[in-house]
Amino acid sequence: MSEFTLKGSLALVTGGGSGIGLAIAQAFVNAGARVVIAGRREAVLQAAVAQLGENAFYKVCDLSVLEGLGAFVENIEQEFGAVDILVNNAGINLKKPALEVTDAEFQNILQVNLQAVFALSREVANRMAPRGKGNILLISSMASQYGIPKVVAYTAAKSGVEGITKALAVEWSPLGIRINCIAPGFIETEMSAKALNNDPERKNRVLSRTPMQHLGKPEDVGLAAVFLSSRAAKYITGVVLPVDGGNAIGF
Repeated sequence: MSEFTLKGSLALVTGGGSGIGLAIAQAFVNAGARVVIAGRREAVLQAAVAQLGENAFYKVCDLSVLEGLGAFVENIEQEFGAVDILVNNAGINLKKPALEVTDAEFQNILQVNLQAVFALSREVANRMAPRGKGNILLISSMASQYGIPKVVAYTAAKSGVEGITKALAVEWSPLGIRINCIAPGFIETEMSAKALNNDPERKNRVLSRTPMQHLGKPEDVGLAAVFLSSRAAKYITGVVLPVDGGNAIGF
């Protein structure tokens, strides 16, 4: 099963200090990779690295500051070596009726969840391309699969993420860089569990249209990320993989 190992690889995971990002980082460490997690909250990153072990490191970075991303990637490669895997997991949300969303709020969500994803991917790919290899993962959402009220900006951004997954795969796969996307369904993170438990009607609606009839675990997304980043997926590029217990096709 050596095709599934990530031994010898260096992965950069944004938003890797908690939730799904931390689960992806943990799965990567378990698969043999060294992992650099990035985010804005140093205390959260420090706690995550302590949990992940000796093959995990962190860097503080505000991904919304686009002009600093080139130097950020250069610094990581100088300190830790070539980035083999990039996971664009970091993101923010805004829950608000669409009629009340301001232009500034909409733009802020797009900048962090879409524009920064492209900018960081471009900076990493510019270094992967001369090496002729690399894997870039984007993280989408069920919000891109169907309409969910009060998250119009987030939906727009995640729909864009799925679009650029395909566009970048067409351009960069000939350079040896595979681009894929994971669309998590309803995953039982601390934040989502609290929200659903406080809204039993919504929780019942979620579970009633999920054929597997339970929420996913963060590790389910982490294991999917390992697969897509490994040699086991060497002929897969440009896909959007739902990890949702069948929610997207549920009735």
